[in-house]
Amino acid sequence: SSRAAGMAIGSSATMLSLAAAIAEPSVSSVASPVSAFSQVAVKDPWVRATVAQQKATGAFMQLTATQDVKLISATSPAAKMVEIHTMEMDKDVMKMRQVMSLDLPAGKTVELKPGSYHVMLMGLNAQVKEGDVVPLTLTVEGKDKKTQTIEVKAVGKAMNNSAHKMNH
Repeated sequence: SSRAAGMAIGSSATMLSLAAAIAEPSVSSVASPVSAFSQVAVKDPWVRATVAQQKATGAFMQLTATQDVKLISATSPAAKMVEIHTMEMDKDVMKMRQVMSLDLPAGKTVELKPGSYHVMLMGLNAQVKEGDVVPLTLTVEGKDKKTQTIEVKAVGKAMNNSAHKMNH
């Protein structure tokens, strides 16, 4: 059986499954100790390019899980702190707040996008320029509380629309 250490997800939709990486195809999923792990497809991951001195930005993507799981955390070597955030209207004011987890229902695509759920990178170590690749590690948790990590490479994209500012 081959190991999937160091496997990365590119910009095209890719399925990463710990169960598939460790278990032989002939092993019954019922007998597999990792059968509770879900496959999570990551499509079109990108991060908003920043200007010099900007210390925060957002990462966006589409996530589709084969089983009910929840996104519980994210990390990146590009930032000192990474959180899962949402945007909400509160008395005609758009406010951003951290969420402790984000449900990924089986078979449904959850879009992390500007003005909605996103991965917030704070305390950036360097400016994110258009075309830069920003590595992210997402952690998902199944109903059985077992966790799985997914390596994502988000590409920096410049945004011409300044309507969505990431101020904290």
